[in-house]
Amino acid sequence: MVVTLAIADSPLDGPKRADESDPSQWPLYRGDRALRGIAGGRLPDKPKLLWTFVTGDAIKSSAVISGDRVWIGSDDGHVYALKLDKGKELWKFPTHAPIESPPSLVGNLLLVGSTDGWLYALDAHDGDLKWKYKTDAQIVGAANWARVTTDDRLRILVGSYDNHLHCIDAVTGEEIWRYTTANYINGSVAVADGKVVFGGCDGLLHVVAIEDGTKVLQLAVGSYVAAAVAIVGKEAFVGHYDQKFLCVDLVQGDIRWEYKGQAFPFFSSAAVAADRVVVGGRDKRVHCVRRDDGLSLWVFPTLGQVDSSPVICGDKVVVGSDDGRLYMVRLTDGALVWSYDIGEPIVSCPAVADGRIVIGAADGCVYAFGE
Repeated sequence: MVVTLAIADSPLDGPKRADESDPSQWPLYRGDRALRGIAGGRLPDKPKLLWTFVTGDAIKSSAVISGDRVWIGSDDGHVYALKLDKGKELWKFPTHAPIESPPSLVGNLLLVGSTDGWLYALDAHDGDLKWKYKTDAQIVGAANWARVTTDDRLRILVGSYDNHLHCIDAVTGEEIWRYTTANYINGSVAVADGKVVFGGCDGLLHVVAIEDGTKVLQLAVGSYVAAAVAIVGKEAFVGHYDQKFLCVDLVQGDIRWEYKGQAFPFFSSAAVAADRVVVGGRDKRVHCVRRDDGLSLWVFPTLGQVDSSPVICGDKVVVGSDDGRLYMVRLTDGALVWSYDIGEPIVSCPAVADGRIVIGAADGCVYAFGE
């Protein structure tokens, strides 16, 4: 079901899509369409708190950043647009239920899913509703986008607890196709090489052709997957509920290696660098393993579950924990560089752009750190 509002111009007219490699931009959850969790630029060794912004409830959503603006959802049912420099509210848009899904920025179109089951497409500048698309259950993962060469239609891809991956026309909000799974889709979906890749609560890794929604690959991974999949080249990286973190060969359709945690699930999504992968675990630790074989390089302990997904920026890793702290550790050896005690659990993923970190917490506040 879709509700479309009349608009004078395409919602994608205006500013061009943000360059996913631009260090001043963080337009999508995990930074880019492959969900690699890599930020450009650099971060200071001792970031300062620049501002806070208070919403009406806990924040599980993660922010996106472009230019001088930040967008983030809250469990109070609103998505907020804020000024990046001071945290001043520019506008807010109400939905009918908590927003756990991170927004996605595509041109001047802001897409955000809600636990009310709707995907909302808003004008990123003023928050006006362009269209909304109804799924049959809650949406907690971020939307992604792609084009195909056959018709050049910009397609929006989002999973839902209605056991479907939905492909939607970005201009009209009309369904193009839907792909059925055997259980919930909790995590965000990754896009690369004309395919969308995601894990499901059916215990499968799904690879689907973006052009027509046909199955390319289904691989049993051993347990249900709550996290988003990160893609680099022909490999996918993801953890699941049975204490394992995997590297999957998307060409051969098999598991290249497994890393075993300590009897706790992986809900965090991974950040993938040239030679290593970093992921949080519910064993209260941040894990770094070799990308080629999954052997452990270092482990950083926190005092709470790490459902927050780490971001790699240069030689640093930034991640939140349920212990209420935001941590920055060295990528090389996991040594602590800096931490900030927010005092309430952090499951939000850091958004990193232009030397700043923006993150939400269970106290309902958005925090910005930088020089």
